[in-house]
Amino acid sequence: MIIAGTDYTPQEMLVIAGSRVLEDNKVVFVGTGLPMIATLLARKTHAPGIIAVFEAGAVGPTLDSGLPFSVGDSRTSSGASYVRGLNSAFELTQRGFCDFGFVGGAEIDPYGNLNSTMMGRFPENYMKPTTRLPGSGGASDMASSCERTILIMPHERRRFNKKLNYVTSPGYLDGSPEARKKAGLVGKGPYRVITTKAILGFDDKTHRMKLLQTLPGETPASVQAATGFELLMDPDVTAFDPPTETELRMIREVIDPLGFFVKKPQKTQVLQQF
Repeated sequence: MIIAGTDYTPQEMLVIAGSRVLEDNKVVFVGTGLPMIATLLARKTHAPGIIAVFEAGAVGPTLDSGLPFSVGDSRTSSGASYVRGLNSAFELTQRGFCDFGFVGGAEIDPYGNLNSTMMGRFPENYMKPTTRLPGSGGASDMASSCERTILIMPHERRRFNKKLNYVTSPGYLDGSPEARKKAGLVGKGPYRVITTKAILGFDDKTHRMKLLQTLPGETPASVQAATGFELLMDPDVTAFDPPTETELRMIREVIDPLGFFVKKPQKTQVLQQF
């Protein structure tokens, strides 16, 4: 599907938004899937100095051997500064050497806690959930220990809930002062939430989710309508620039030409934006 009046899909916009949030010369612990695409796009456009870290232990690969299909793909090791295994990779986060953890999730609450484990009442339905999700992998460790986390996910009301079915990766927990520190978490917590509708951050005092930018075709009202809890509104909410031809070409022809993670547009179908 393509967005009405455009030549790009919501998923492509999501990746591009995630890419633009990444900063040059930062160490980024990269999760599987869309975070990989966004990181590669950032490296090939505005942030060539990003040092990628992958869960299987590769640090600083060139990523010139093609798109890795997982964090354990051998292509994550090509040209790496060193490869010392999973324990060494997570040790970097615990010692404060990873600026950002970049992960996805299926469900999120107002304080940036993520669920990627199950849907259904916990603990009663844990063994027989309505939906079994992929699980944490290294996401919980990344959210606990990286200096900041960037979260990327589709924006749907059923995914943005006041209370999670299960807390897989910690955000600001209950939002209370120093909740993360009291829980023994060394990272500072969520930095941005990148969705198919908006760029969101968090209030410094309450730690509640806050709307910062709307993606093309969206308004603060439409973003709020797709969210299952009340968003705080930045006093200067701005519009996010649409994709450039270069960004779209890089995704479709260079980074993911097979459409393994980012499906190519089906121009016979149109997703109407309201």
